[in-house]
Amino acid sequence: MKPAAVTELAPAVDVIVPALNAAGTLDACLDAILEQDYPGSINVTVAVGPGRDATWEIAASLAEADPRITVIANPTGRTPVGLNLATAVGVCDIVARVDAQSVLPPRYLRQAVATLRRTGAANVGGIQRPVGDDGLQRVIAVGMCSPFGAGPARFRSDGYEGPTDTVYLGVFRREALESVGGFDETLDRNQDFELNYRLRAAGEQVWLDPALMVTYRPRATFSQLASQYFQYGAWKRHVLRRNPRSLKPRQTVAPLLVIGLIISAVELLRGRARGYALPVAYAGSALLVARDSRPDLPRKSDRYLLMAVFATMHVSWGCGFLFGRLRRSAPASAQSASDSSASR
Repeated sequence: MKPAAVTELAPAVDVIVPALNAAGTLDACLDAILEQDYPGSINVTVAVGPGRDATWEIAASLAEADPRITVIANPTGRTPVGLNLATAVGVCDIVARVDAQSVLPPRYLRQAVATLRRTGAANVGGIQRPVGDDGLQRVIAVGMCSPFGAGPARFRSDGYEGPTDTVYLGVFRREALESVGGFDETLDRNQDFELNYRLRAAGEQVWLDPALMVTYRPRATFSQLASQYFQYGAWKRHVLRRNPRSLKPRQTVAPLLVIGLIISAVELLRGRARGYALPVAYAGSALLVARDSRPDLPRKSDRYLLMAVFATMHVSWGCGFLFGRLRRSAPASAQSASDSSASR
């Protein structure tokens, strides 16, 4: 255990990082944490799952080079288990959750701790900023930034500051986090939303600070994107069964779209032209949004790809919500640590 030095204005922070198959991103993630412009001490605990790459070796090497890093095993590979194990290792009054696929800006912890103290909130988080390389990943990143694509959740847009239902990542008061039992280990997805719901139900506040903008690396193929959003929908249904009052209107749109498309297909099979109404209206809306993305996607072919990205996200999420089956026994997928905070 590393010492947790505390000063009045800059309390020590425990940073918890679940990592699974994160060999390609963990180095940059930890560098960004350790290079924070924060005057207090930072202790990092990386909970590594039994993956298929060299994540453990990379984490162990980094820990050997910097005593602020502790590496522990997460035998299940599941994100909420890793988060709780890493939380239990620390002793600091403030706990910051960071994903292995994310890169914090230099003043992230300074800003988050200041906002936590100013507001008295249980959890302070910020904006998810998807960034992709050239090619399909970049198109997917643009789709995830669009309210049409990923929905109007406040943690995906900038400008608003104040109480909200959920945030990306999160910097917690340990006392509040532990008082509600930490992360729900039965959830592979949606554990952030569910935890924030329990915090709010306990009378605590979840606070969005748009100054906290964190880079996120999205999926890079259609098949990966479809699998990701299918799981989002399936786990969202599971969470809503347990906490029906947590339902938000935005979460009904994709399932209703899928139901509408099924009805449209039946109508078309019966030779009824009205079956074209919803598919045409949806395609037209996607086309208008894609055309508005010209500054981000100057190539016309990429804007057509964006329409396909929208459809993949919406139909996969809706099908997962309506028909998906949960597999709780298997380890989380390669990017589950990163994706879990994005599933709203």
